[in-house]
Formats: sequence, structure tokens, C-alpha cells
Amino acid sequence: MLFLIRMPLLGLHFVLVGILGVLIGLCRPFNPDNSRVFARLYGWPATWLMRLQVQAEVGPLFDQPPGCVIVANHQSNHDLFVLGHVVPPRTVCIGKKSLKWIPLFGQLFWLGGNVLVDRSNAYQARRAMQTTTRTLQEQDTSIWVFPEGTRNAGDRLLAFKKGAFHMAIEAGVPIVPVCVSRYARRLNLNGWRKQKVIIRSLAPISTTGMTHQDVPALAEQCREQMQHCIDLMEKELQASRAVADLS
Repeated sequence: MLFLIRMPLLGLHFVLVGILGVLIGLCRPFNPDNSRVFARLYGWPATWLMRLQVQAEVGPLFDQPPGCVIVANHQSNHDLFVLGHVVPPRTVCIGKKSLKWIPLFGQLFWLGGNVLVDRSNAYQARRAMQTTTRTLQEQDTSIWVFPEGTRNAGDRLLAFKKGAFHMAIEAGVPIVPVCVSRYARRLNLNGWRKQKVIIRSLAPISTTGMTHQDVPALAEQCREQMQHCIDLMEKELQASRAVADLS
């Protein structure tokens, strides 16, 4: 029953934010802070509707000045709402070119200054990466990337694609890992009980002095740190649920 109420409300919310976001985007097109504004508009009401309690522990992310590569794990389409709570100022995202065909959201994504990549066209993908590298170097803007390259709600992170790490080394900027607890497989849109989601950012990883030969080791270092953090957050949540069940 709750599912039949929630889904239309989430759909209405998605449309209304899309309309408002496009209007904001038309007033200040491609402003690098648009994405943060849009993320908050999507995130706060949606997670309330889904009964998700987001616990954000992202001091290192917000302490880092704009001009870094942010890497995060990607679990479901609901990440749009969950991660909307923690997008820092002057941050844009890399997304598939096909996103532009989603009514309202695609136009909002484009007006937010985000980067659309055609993954089927290697030349265009390289051009897009070169553009984002210049953005990191010259515009004090951070780039948000999901290095797994696809949604993954499993226990183990997939191997990271290397593009984000090449970009960070070429621009000479740090990498900030952002970890989200495994909320997707516990999400129950037909239930009323609140589910806690922890978002935790790790200390920036410097790329100073690195070359492209260091990319495989850097990507694996980042993946291992994030895997350890996610496993630790899951243990914390399990302990919290056990205490709640006993009380």
C-alpha cells in the first residue's frame, strides 16, 4: 500500500524539481554551483519520502577546496537522492550522453554544467576527458565520478575504471573518496520503518609527483580504502540495528 502512495509522490517530486531546476538553470546556465543546488532539491524531500535517514560524515570532502576528483560507489538510481545531501560547492558530474534524453532531468543536468560522455565513441570520450581536465585546472571546479562505471548493490566493489585517475594525475589534483553504506538492497518502499544510510568521505589522496604509470596502483589503493570503509559502516549499522531490536 505504501509503495502505491510513495511512487506517484516520488514521480511528482522528480517532475517538479526538474521544472524548477530548468528554470534556475536558464537564469544562470552552466554555473558550476547549479549541481549542488539541484542535488539538494532532489535529495531532501525524496529521502524523507523514502524514510531514509542520511548520516553524513563528510568533513574531508567539504574541507577540500574545489578542484579535486571525487569518486563514489554507485548502487542504484536512488543515489541521485541519497548523495544529493553531500554534493559540495562547485562540483559537476560526468554522466552518459543518453541522460540528455530524459525529459527535464536531461536538460537540468546539461544546464548544471555537467559533462556528458558518449562512451561508444572513443574520440568524443577522450575530448570530454580533456575538457574536464581543463575544468579541474582552470576553473576551481571539482568533478564527481562513479569509477565502477555501473550500478552495483553487491558486497564487493567492482574494479575501478581508470579515467578518473588519469584525469586527476594529469590535472595534478587530489582524489577524495566518498563511501555510501549498502542501502540499496535494504530499501523497502513498502515499509514505514526508517533505514539509516551513512555517507563517509575519506582523506584526500594526493597525486603529486605521479605519472600515468601509477594509475593502476592508485585506482586499486582507492578501491581498497573504500571497500574497507563500506565494510566498517555495515558493521556499525548492524550493531545499531541489533541495539534497536533489543530496546
